[in-house]
Amino acid sequence: MNDLVPGAHVEGDVRYRGASLYAKGVSPIAVRRRIGMVFQKPNPFPKSIYDNVAYGPRINGEHNKGKLNEIVERSLQQAALWDEVKDRLNKSGLGLSGGQAQRLCIARTIAVEPDVILMDEPCSALDPIATGAIEDLMKEIKSKYTIVIVTHNMQQATRVSDRTAFYSVLRNEKSDTRTGVLVEYDKTERLFQDPSDPRTQAYVTGRMG
Repeated sequence: MNDLVPGAHVEGDVRYRGASLYAKGVSPIAVRRRIGMVFQKPNPFPKSIYDNVAYGPRINGEHNKGKLNEIVERSLQQAALWDEVKDRLNKSGLGLSGGQAQRLCIARTIAVEPDVILMDEPCSALDPIATGAIEDLMKEIKSKYTIVIVTHNMQQATRVSDRTAFYSVLRNEKSDTRTGVLVEYDKTERLFQDPSDPRTQAYVTGRMG
């Protein structure tokens, strides 16, 4: 997200379909067309519900009204939001409830049909009912998209994920920097029921964290 910000510094390597995303010659714009992002706090654009969803396809060159109508309806249906907003598509996306706004952001993301959807704590700002709706949505669309979700909610991880990675943090006292370290990665059921690393065991049983 920061690769075009002046002064931003990136280390390491992230690969997508075997290609390094930070290699010279790789267009950040092309990457963003294939990898969607849903943030922790719902962030609808200050536009109508329709224009929120149509924004990405328009940026990618789609201006046919009929096709845009199809994309908007399909995306809102996939996001389980169509029935709630179909009669007010011209109303501002900022007027939606928290759960509806987050589903609108998901609809906006899948409108461009990415390969991967990154979700950063997508339910942390939502109430239990809205959280349940988002989790049900993730289960519905995971057959079409690869979803990578960051969550500190262990119960949520067990409910929505097929595989889970547990990370810990190493802190350098001298430089006061922190580095994320992959502790364990496995099928979700096994990681929570029979973790192989004692650090994972301590976290999932509540003895750490």
